[in-house]
Amino acid sequence: MAIDKDLFERDVYNIVSAIPYGKVITYGQIATLSGYSQYARMVGRVLSCASSSEKLPFHRVVNSQGRPAPHWSQQRILLMQEGVIFKKNGCVDMKKCHWDFMNEDVSEF
Repeated sequence: MAIDKDLFERDVYNIVSAIPYGKVITYGQIATLSGYSQYARMVGRVLSCASSSEKLPFHRVVNSQGRPAPHWSQQRILLMQEGVIFKKNGCVDMKKCHWDFMNEDVSEF
């Protein structure tokens, strides 16, 4: 399946902008919501190349285990300031802090 990179990027930004305060979502879930479920790594690339001027809550995106980005220590601090709970292993408590987008209207994505 060919991918329109500009459209994909726009979709990723739209999804990330909708993540509620104090909640997180995974790269894979963003890929699925954008219609490209196999492109989780590409979501990561899009976010890593994004300009800070986008003013998007990139810090609310974690890996499938709830682990923050390994070389971005500020991410954990930002999430904790929003009340996101971490387990002893350093991962976000996904049962408590995962964005339950399935029970919200996400049709605009």
